[in-house]
Amino acid sequence: MSRTLVTGGSGFIGSHVTRLLVERGDEVSVLVRRASRRSALEDLGVKLMRGDVTDRASVRRALRGSERVFHIAGTADLSPARARIFKLNTEGTRIVLEEALRTGVERVVFTSSAAAIGPAPEGAVADERAVWDAGRYAIPYVDSKHAAEVEALRLLGRGLPLVVVNPTVVLGAGDPGRSSTMLVLRFLRRQIPAYVNGTLNIVGVGDVARGHLLADERGRVGERYILGNRNYTTDRLFADLGRLSGVEPPALKLTLPVAMALAAAAQRVGGLKMPSPTEVRASSLNWAFTNAKARRELGWRTSPHEDCLEETIAFYRETRGARVAPPGTRQAVPLRLLGGVARRIF
Repeated sequence: MSRTLVTGGSGFIGSHVTRLLVERGDEVSVLVRRASRRSALEDLGVKLMRGDVTDRASVRRALRGSERVFHIAGTADLSPARARIFKLNTEGTRIVLEEALRTGVERVVFTSSAAAIGPAPEGAVADERAVWDAGRYAIPYVDSKHAAEVEALRLLGRGLPLVVVNPTVVLGAGDPGRSSTMLVLRFLRRQIPAYVNGTLNIVGVGDVARGHLLADERGRVGERYILGNRNYTTDRLFADLGRLSGVEPPALKLTLPVAMALAAAAQRVGGLKMPSPTEVRASSLNWAFTNAKARRELGWRTSPHEDCLEETIAFYRETRGARVAPPGTRQAVPLRLLGGVARRIF
């Protein structure tokens, strides 16, 4: 039985990983903040250690006696200020991994992100060997995950037994906060009035959790593994969400310059539930990836790609009730008309 510490164990990915670790027979401790929601951990019998990944003293206490570490804590929310995102994703990673090295743990699985690899060139897919070129987009979340990997690899060079996993956009049931499933929630609330061309890779949270354990058991130290499934164009993703949910997809597709200008104007006005310029820029990129390395080296397999869409829709229908649109809901008439005009023009 391994003594295992999980950071971020109360979060979306972390709670699924924690459950699998308990089922594996590990003696699991979870580092939780005072304000963390703990409902997903209540029936697991894990030891809760109060602390924060940005507080070195609490991380050091939580690591005592640990043999393995799953560092999952961080934020996937694009909205916080750059300094806040870097504090959580980059500084938090540096502290946890430095203390893991100091403790002398046997293995660390670090949850990075496919964002740390960066988008692929148009018409291509990226793998783990891609050369970083995404800094030019100045997206704080993307930059913070890349910087966190740089810190992780620095400590690998000092002897940290590290394996990195890079999940893509993770969907499924059980998201307690502003994680990647917010895309589906916004769709169900009809808070995406327009969109731009782009590509996303979608993967189920259960598959990602299993990938973490396989990385621990079979991953090679110093390697990173993309945990992704289906590459979706924005058109296809919204069409599938509309078909599965019964909510009409956004009708208005904009060019990137127009969408950026509208998002910036909405941000200046304030109070409008519109994507930010950062979110628009991120959604316009080609986040297309291959999972061939994880399949080959870890023996990782994915579920049917529509499963996680259906699970996310069902989760939000169950937990948000009347606050999401029911099946049969159409987009507002002005947006449908504008969409028709735009299609004829562009």
